[in-house]
Amino acid sequence: MMELAYMNTPIGNIEIKGNNFGISSIQFVEEAVSSSESVPDSLQNVMTQLREYFSNNRASFDIKLNPEGTDFQNKVWQELQQIPFGKTTSYQKMANRLGDPKVIRAAASANGKNPIAVVIPCHRVIGTDGSLTGYAGGLHRKKWLLEHESGIKQGQLF
Repeated sequence: MMELAYMNTPIGNIEIKGNNFGISSIQFVEEAVSSSESVPDSLQNVMTQLREYFSNNRASFDIKLNPEGTDFQNKVWQELQQIPFGKTTSYQKMANRLGDPKVIRAAASANGKNPIAVVIPCHRVIGTDGSLTGYAGGLHRKKWLLEHESGIKQGQLF
């Protein structure tokens, strides 16, 4: 049985799904929700670690994950977890690390289907030219997450 909790973060609300087999989904949601008052035992650890991350007290996660995807998607999601906190990589470099530079589009597609935002850090993948490209949670969140991890907060020009 899948359990559910909601959490408010500095960049919006997230919905967390999981059970004793692990976390299957962490997604940003646009609807207004309150943080869950009562959090199932199976989701306590992820809630604690996410709070620590957003409070600048955690740079890595130790959470049992259970995302559902194809073998290739799971391979990409495993590769994403190798990108260190505060660092980025490009889609091309990721395809090369997967063993075939021609899988860049497939790797980008799998990256975009990552069901576990923040913890599986798909936000750390950028364009070869350094541009912010695609993020299911929105580019404003990707920018915030990258700045949060770099320790540099950019001011707004306008």
